[in-house]
This record gives sequence, structure tokens and C-alpha cells, in this order.
Amino acid sequence: MRDVAVAAVAAGGLLGGYGVARWTKKRPLGGVVLAAAGGVAAREWQRRSGPGAAAGLSAAYLGAFAGAHPLAKKVGAWPAVFSVAGGMAVASWVVTRREG
Repeated sequence: MRDVAVAAVAAGGLLGGYGVARWTKKRPLGGVVLAAAGGVAAREWQRRSGPGAAAGLSAAYLGAFAGAHPLAKKVGAWPAVFSVAGGMAVASWVVTRREG
């Protein structure tokens, strides 16, 4: 279950950051949400899978944020954000899941 929780934090940070920025019309406030969730996720990634995995997933998180912008021009803002958030959730789950 904890695997799902960290994946949800990562996806939620992308979704929540965009939502807050859009609804408040204050992009820096959305950035705070994005950064806070990313920090929580990175700490959990490191704890569960080590510093290499945390660095890779953190880079993917930033890449998802950056990649949503050009994707939004093609498919729209919310579809782009949902797409990158879903991809980030899957990546997080795959890297942090524990084989038992």
C-alpha cells in the first residue's frame, strides 16, 4: 500500500500544483504545492529505493512538469497534466514496489 501512497503523492503534486496555479491565478503558489509534494516523494523514494532511484525519479518528476507544457499545446492543459501525472505514478510504483 505504501508503494501506491508515494505514487499518489507524486501524481498529486503535479495535479495539485497545476490546479492551485490555475484556480488561484498565482503560479508561484502552484510551484509551492509542486515542490512540497516533490520533496515528500523524493524523501520516500530515497528511503525505499536508495539515492540513485530518488535522483532518477526526481529528475522524472521535473521532466514531467516541464513536458506537460509543450504537450498541453497539443492536447490541452488538463489532459497533458493527467498524462504526465499518470506516467509519474506508474514510474514511481515500478521503482518503489517491493517484490515479496
